Amino acid sequence: MFDESGLDAYRHTQIEARAAAAEPHKLVLMLIEGLLDELARVEGHIQAKQFDRKATSITKCLDILSGLDTALDRENGGALAEDLHRLYDFCGRQLFDVSVSNEVAGLSIVYKVLGDLKEGWESMTAA
Repeated sequence: MFDESGLDAYRHTQIEARAAAAEPHKLVLMLIEGLLDELARVEGHIQAKQFDRKATSITKCLDILSGLDTALDRENGGALAEDLHRLYDFCGRQLFDVSVSNEVAGLSIVYKVLGDLKEGWESMTAA
């Protein structure tokens, strides 16, 4: 059986391989899915009062949001790019508030925003 660090390394390698082969819109979808998975970990860590792990998971979430935001072409992307920038910023501020308050209820709006974004990206890949 894998120890936790070995399993994490395996997952990381698997994710890197998928990302290297992904088209840009699929990569965005992968990042959103990863962000949703990490949000679930944040929630679990808060409920278990594992605040050191919560902090690590919040940092991962913020890193993913930053990556998504950095990838936006705000100069040429028009209103869509600006709207996504505002949504990513909102989610980051919400996560900061959750990190300070340790109130999982604050995650519900982040789940909603990201779930809606995921649905939109999925519809693009199906088209």
